[in-house]
Amino acid sequence: YVGIAIDNADAYKNLSKKNKQLNDNIEKINSLNEGLENERQKSEKLLLNILPASIAERLKAGENVISDYFPEATVMFADLAGFTKMSAKLASPEKLVIILNDIFTEFDMVANKYGLEKIKTIGDCYMVAGGIPVTSTDHSERAAYAAVDMLKVFTEIKTNWKMDFGIRIGIHVGSIVAGVIGKNKFVYDLWGDTVNTASRMESHGVPGRINCSQDIYEKLKSKFIFEDRGEMEVKGKGIMRMFFLNDRK
Repeated sequence: YVGIAIDNADAYKNLSKKNKQLNDNIEKINSLNEGLENERQKSEKLLLNILPASIAERLKAGENVISDYFPEATVMFADLAGFTKMSAKLASPEKLVIILNDIFTEFDMVANKYGLEKIKTIGDCYMVAGGIPVTSTDHSERAAYAAVDMLKVFTEIKTNWKMDFGIRIGIHVGSIVAGVIGKNKFVYDLWGDTVNTASRMESHGVPGRINCSQDIYEKLKSKFIFEDRGEMEVKGKGIMRMFFLNDRK
């Protein structure tokens, strides 16, 4: 009986030791899984900072080429007029980046508020679009609301920084092609005459004003206050009628 008791005690000790080892291994596995999940969430967040959520999901699902045609979308450009000249007078390049970051971060918040998709920044120019990659019927209206808010936000930031530069905003609506280019560094971008025309609306605008095409005017004239600028010669487009969007009604 003594021998049996000793054997049972040894077996119990061995079992306890193995259970402890098993629990330790389970804890290590859980810790590794938690770390992997944290890294996955970080990677997911970074991907969503680069691409729209629906586009990111399509890429993860295995689509190699993403190209979509939208019969109608609204494109808006906001350019910091005079910023390049002013930036040459800044004491440090860090201050230039800080000012741009202040402005474009606020613009990002406005774009998110109205469900617009930020496409990219090009130097001191900010580009957003409505109605892509998820279609909608009120994209022009939301873009116009955003433009009005961006003017107000910009005025506040400009006053805080006591800087002498302005902002021109241009909006146009029409068909576009949107898609992802690149393999190592993904870029979601837009192509088509609508993009070019929206850019022309910005460049033919006036600092502190929102310049719109006649197509935008026709869509929004019942909800916003417009100022007719008449017809103007536009490079690559010929004669176009333009309107300043002053405010919502």
